[in-house]
Amino acid sequence: MTTKKDYYEVLGVPRNATKDDIKRAYRKLAMQYHPDRNKSPDAEEKFKEISEAYAVLSDDQKRAEYDMYGHTGFDRMYSTEDIFRSANFRDFEDIFRSMGFGEDPFDLFGSMFGFEREGRVRSYDIGADLRTEVEITLEEAARGTKRSLSYLRNAPCPKCKGSGAEPGTGLRTCSKCGGRGQIRSTRRMGFMTFTSVSTCPQCKGTGQAYEKPCSECKGTGRKRITQDLSIDIPSGIRDGMRLRLPGYGEYGKDGTGTLYVYVRIARHKIFERKGDNLFVTVPISFAQAALGGEIEVPTLFGKTKLKIPEGTQSHSEFVIRNEGMPHFNSREHGDLIVRVVVEVPKKLTKKQRELLKQFEEESGKKRWFFGIF
Repeated sequence: MTTKKDYYEVLGVPRNATKDDIKRAYRKLAMQYHPDRNKSPDAEEKFKEISEAYAVLSDDQKRAEYDMYGHTGFDRMYSTEDIFRSANFRDFEDIFRSMGFGEDPFDLFGSMFGFEREGRVRSYDIGADLRTEVEITLEEAARGTKRSLSYLRNAPCPKCKGSGAEPGTGLRTCSKCGGRGQIRSTRRMGFMTFTSVSTCPQCKGTGQAYEKPCSECKGTGRKRITQDLSIDIPSGIRDGMRLRLPGYGEYGKDGTGTLYVYVRIARHKIFERKGDNLFVTVPISFAQAALGGEIEVPTLFGKTKLKIPEGTQSHSEFVIRNEGMPHFNSREHGDLIVRVVVEVPKKLTKKQRELLKQFEEESGKKRWFFGIF
């Protein structure tokens, strides 16, 4: 990402700003810092900063994630390229045209941030992104934890250091395309001639090839390895969130891809998680429900006491503050919601039966069945 500042501060809008407020703020700043209008040395960086902020805050889903996880958490989930590849470029185009700028927003941001439109022929070698999953417990999600990963990836060839050339040799003009970087093919169909042009498969469009390919990797510059890696999983992480590790994807001569680690949280035997709140069901006796008192409640890392009032009904819920999951990248916690269930004994002693009958007689309450007593 281009900035560690808060996106709302970058655009100068409050956190409850409407989409129209955000658009007006961006348009005003873009008019001020667009590179075609402002030639000061820091104008382009400022333009990149406000454009990234607008790309996130104008997207409902990304804005919700940004509000939920904060700048640091959002940065773990999205790279700058991720943000702009899924951006609404028609929106950017409308804004730029209204300002008198007619360039393609994708090309503009691609040149600024270093990415290109998918499907465009590339003359450089970028390693692919990889993804994997890890499973952790709810307790580990609350504390934060480490995980060791082992996965297959293409790494730089140890002999040629990833260049693809035999050590001690250099570059020469590609023999397949004659240095043009393209292959022209012609074929005839009846009286018509068709010509097609494609990127040279030998030099990948560079026009140059190695005098002698590396004998270890056959000129690819890559070697398949098992990558061992230890990663930090922050506390408060939620099921399905991803961690982004640049430089741990597939190796490419012009850049290595990113490893995306998706975190799965195993189902807990006792607790159910909803957002950052935890829910637990605790059984209580009929006497405890009727008389009230103090009961013991399990928490994620121990036990705590809860006072219940007399006359508590089955399935009543009580809130214990700050005993839930930690908020992602925050010291604050959610709550523990305790649902009590009154257990009815299946077997009674003679004395218990007599006492209950006595209680029923003394309570003086009529029992209703479908409106008839």
